[in-house]
Amino acid sequence: MKAGKPPLAHWMCATMALMEVQTIQSFLDYFGKIHERTMRVVASIPADNIEWRAAPGKFTLGDLARHIAATERNVFAECACGGRNRYAGCGPELATGRDEVVRFMERMHRESMEMLAKLSDEALQQKCQSADGTPMTTWKLLRSMVEHEVHHRGELYAYLGLLGVTVPPLYGLTSEQLRAIADRGKDAAKST
Repeated sequence: MKAGKPPLAHWMCATMALMEVQTIQSFLDYFGKIHERTMRVVASIPADNIEWRAAPGKFTLGDLARHIAATERNVFAECACGGRNRYAGCGPELATGRDEVVRFMERMHRESMEMLAKLSDEALQQKCQSADGTPMTTWKLLRSMVEHEVHHRGELYAYLGLLGVTVPPLYGLTSEQLRAIADRGKDAAKST
């Protein structure tokens, strides 16, 4: 290790500290944006492909969307607010057809946000129980909720790609647009 350079563990701890949820309002604002991006992807699912699955035994596109919604409300929000895991699956009995799936997701998200908005900032530092009953700091459970949604949103992107569906760029620019911007920057640097 070079003199003066902190060990890797120092960098990891410093990075992890930045991921701590300290106020419920900042979390709700952040999570709302995460959810908006997910809903843009769900809206791009062709209505006739809502129950398409990539392989036997895998979630359908509709299952993924319903799973995101059902776990957000019935696992993460419920447990963070002192309740217990109420997950009962993610099949078409919850919502059929793309439009109904979208409405189901919006309703579950609205209920989750209303529940979570009642948490105090102090409650974020207290223990709640995870889905399996393990004690967990509330803000860590909420961070897991975000990771869960992002994970399954990635699956939606991949599956829609297999179907050849054009999906919205995550942050407004496609990979090709980012590369074109970078190339323009290289060309500008060469000409100076």
